Amino acid sequence: MPRWKALPEELDPQVREFATQLRRLVDKSGLSIAAVADRTGYSKTSWERYLNGRLLAPKGAIVALAEVTGTNPLHLTTMWELSERAWSRSEMRHDMTMEAIRITQARDALGEFGGDVGPGRSGGSRPGGRTATPPGAGAGGAGGYAGANRPPAGAPQGPPPGFPPSTPSAQPVPSGEGGGRGKRRTTIFVAALVGAALVLAGAFLLTDLGGGGDKKPVAQTPSAKPTTSAPELPAGVKCAGDDCTGEDPELMGCGGEFAETATTATVGTAVVEVRYSETCGVAWARITQAAPGDTIEIAADQGEGKPQTGTVNADKDAYTPMVAVATASEAKACATLTTGVEGCTAAR
Repeated sequence: MPRWKALPEELDPQVREFATQLRRLVDKSGLSIAAVADRTGYSKTSWERYLNGRLLAPKGAIVALAEVTGTNPLHLTTMWELSERAWSRSEMRHDMTMEAIRITQARDALGEFGGDVGPGRSGGSRPGGRTATPPGAGAGGAGGYAGANRPPAGAPQGPPPGFPPSTPSAQPVPSGEGGGRGKRRTTIFVAALVGAALVLAGAFLLTDLGGGGDKKPVAQTPSAKPTTSAPELPAGVKCAGDDCTGEDPELMGCGGEFAETATTATVGTAVVEVRYSETCGVAWARITQAAPGDTIEIAADQGEGKPQTGTVNADKDAYTPMVAVATASEAKACATLTTGVEGCTAAR
C-alpha cells in the first residue's frame, strides 16, 4: 500500500512540485508523520494536510522541517515563496469564480419576482407610480383650509372655520420647521426620561448604601479570598502536570520546541527515548527504528499513576501518552520487541 495519497488534480503545478519535494524529504529522513509533528511542533493533522496538498505549510513549519531533516533552509524557503505566490493566485481565481456564480444566482432570483426592479415603473419616484403630494396641496393643505378660504400670506395663522381655538402648542408652524421642532421635542422628552431614571437610580443606591437599621452596606460584603493560580502556559500548550497524564503530547502542545530528549537507550535494533517537557511538567516515551508490534512504556518512579504504553505500527515508530513528573530523572522508558528482546533507559 503506497504511503502517500495522490495529490489533487486541480493543484497548481508549482504547489504540486513543492508538496512532492516535502514528501521526498520526509521519506529520506525515515521519520513518520507523527515523528515529524513531534519534532517540529506542528500537529500531525496539519502535516497530513501540508503533505497531501490540501493546505500550504506556513514558513515556520518549513524552516522546522529543514532543521529536522538536515536540509538547507535557504533552498526550501525559496521554493516555499514561489509556491505561496502560486497558492495566492489560485485562491484569487477561485474567489472571482465564486463571485460570478453568486451574481448570476442573484440575477436569476430577481427575475423570478417580475424582472426589472427599480423605483415606480409608472414614472413616479415611489413604488406603483404614485407621486408625492406637495405640502399644502389638495383640500386639506398645510393649514387645514380649502381653496379660497386659505388666509393671505403674512396673516395670523388661526384654526379653520368651525373649529375651536387650539392651544398655543398645537398651532401650525411655518413649512419646513415642523419636522425639526418635532425632533427637538422628542429629544427633550427622551432626555427628561433618562434624567429621571438616573435620579431614581442614584436615590436607590444612596438609600441602600447609607440606610440605617440592620441593613448592611453593599460595600461591606466580604470578597472571596485570593487564590494562587497556576502559572500561565505558553500559547498552544493546553495542560500541565497531572492534567496532562494520559494525554497525547502532540495534541496538548507539549512537544516540539517545549520538549527535549532526556535519556536514550538501544534495545535490539530500536532506539528508545525519554522525552521530557519542563513547560508541561511531563514525560513520555518514544521508540524509533522498530518493527510493527513492538511496544513502548513510560513510568514515573515517584508517580502513583499507572504506566502509559504505545504500540509500533507500519510507520516503525510510536510514542506513549504523558505522565506527570517533577524532573526528567523520575521517568523511565522500557521497550519490548516482538523478537522477545526487552530493555529500558538508564537512570539519569
